Amino acid sequence: MEDNKENPVDLQPEPQPTMESVPVEEVAPDVTAPEKVASTPADLPPTPVYEEQKPQFPIFIVGGVVVFIILLIIIVRALFGGGGAKKEVALTYWGLWEEAEVMKPLIDLYQQKNPGVTINYQKMAPSDYREKLIARSKSNQGPDIFRFHNTWLPEIKEIVSPLPSQIMSSAEFEKTFYPVAQRDLKIDNYYFGIPLTIDGLVLIYNENLFRKAGVATSPTTWDDITEIVPRLTVKDQSGNLITSGIAIGTTSNVDHFSDIFGLLLIQNGGSLARLDSPEAVGALEIYRKFSESPQGYWDDAMPNSTTAFIQEKVAIILAPSWEILAIKAANPDIQMKVMPVPSVPGAKAVSLASYWVEGVSKYSANQIEAWKFLRFLSEKDNMTRLYEIQTRVRPFGEPYSRVDLAPLLAQNEYLSPVIKQAGSFVSQPLISRTFDNGLNDEIIKYIENAINSAVQGVSYSEALKTAAQGVAQIFTKYSIAP
Repeated sequence: MEDNKENPVDLQPEPQPTMESVPVEEVAPDVTAPEKVASTPADLPPTPVYEEQKPQFPIFIVGGVVVFIILLIIIVRALFGGGGAKKEVALTYWGLWEEAEVMKPLIDLYQQKNPGVTINYQKMAPSDYREKLIARSKSNQGPDIFRFHNTWLPEIKEIVSPLPSQIMSSAEFEKTFYPVAQRDLKIDNYYFGIPLTIDGLVLIYNENLFRKAGVATSPTTWDDITEIVPRLTVKDQSGNLITSGIAIGTTSNVDHFSDIFGLLLIQNGGSLARLDSPEAVGALEIYRKFSESPQGYWDDAMPNSTTAFIQEKVAIILAPSWEILAIKAANPDIQMKVMPVPSVPGAKAVSLASYWVEGVSKYSANQIEAWKFLRFLSEKDNMTRLYEIQTRVRPFGEPYSRVDLAPLLAQNEYLSPVIKQAGSFVSQPLISRTFDNGLNDEIIKYIENAINSAVQGVSYSEALKTAAQGVAQIFTKYSIAP
């Protein structure tokens, strides 16, 4: 039947059998007899009717609709993954400081829970890292996920993508992390990173030197520092330092000198945008007075401040908590205690923040998958897992960025001061050792020149005038509002 329909013009009437070829019992009755017509069996098939000129376009229309529907289904499945194999996703993650072995257990766990996702972690060298990150990202050769400093957003905003609300809403972000992260990582109505840690300046002192000097209490204010530092300082008959009370006042041998100046600046009510103000001048005076005559509690002849502390030649230093790891590694037997930074008597406690954040490149083809992984790392269980892994290779891990994990570190001898200050951290782009070769390092150079000018006898206000002009230009360069 199908062949006949396809070739109707070739149909020929079938030859009719002759009477001679049909057995007698099969001879049809006389068709002229009316009564015989009515008695034809009802179950005989009707005689086929061939419509040789029947139009064909309905078949083509139906076929076209079917093909269209099939194609539509294929496209929808390709776009949304319905019914097909899950798309393979490979994410490149540029980290700093942490070895691949530390990150591997959490990466393995995520990949196990998310088949089809592969995460390649690379520990990058800090030198030229920021420049490489920007250049590689713009050429589509950069990472999907990367670590950056909390002060870097103004200088990398061209490559970072905003945190999607379906991954973490603004309300959840603000409930989860400390206020400093909310201030540092927000542009307009969007957040541009997820912090996995929090850190900043703390006071570290040598308990053995305190005992020798007869100092029984821990300093909590700058008045305390002013009172005990002379007692902690030991000089020979020629006035040369044997033991310093505190490492502060110079630039060449004080690690994190810019951070310390920044702390004094904000505690004194000043800001980088107003370095020519009386508050800024007062901060520089406080910084310098510990090294100036006649006090001379610190000088350029002393070793580098961290080295001096390791060698037990200085009683007090101010540094981020991670410096404790270097001290303990070099001198495991040193007896030290960690405190929040000294506060101004009667003023609200405040300290200077310095921590690292994980972000996603806007050039990544898999931004949602990248953010999902960072959301995974920021969850309570996974953050505590990461901390536990870190403690296998060093005395302590990175302080938790989540507010609800603060109780877990409340009694930690090294990190409890960080957590106590976390709610009052303030950020300033003058943090040492971010290796950004940009915003921080450029401002630090102006601060360094101002301090050195004061060392050479230039007045504090004059020393800060050039710095104020330079910082204003840098703020304009990076579109930072004063």
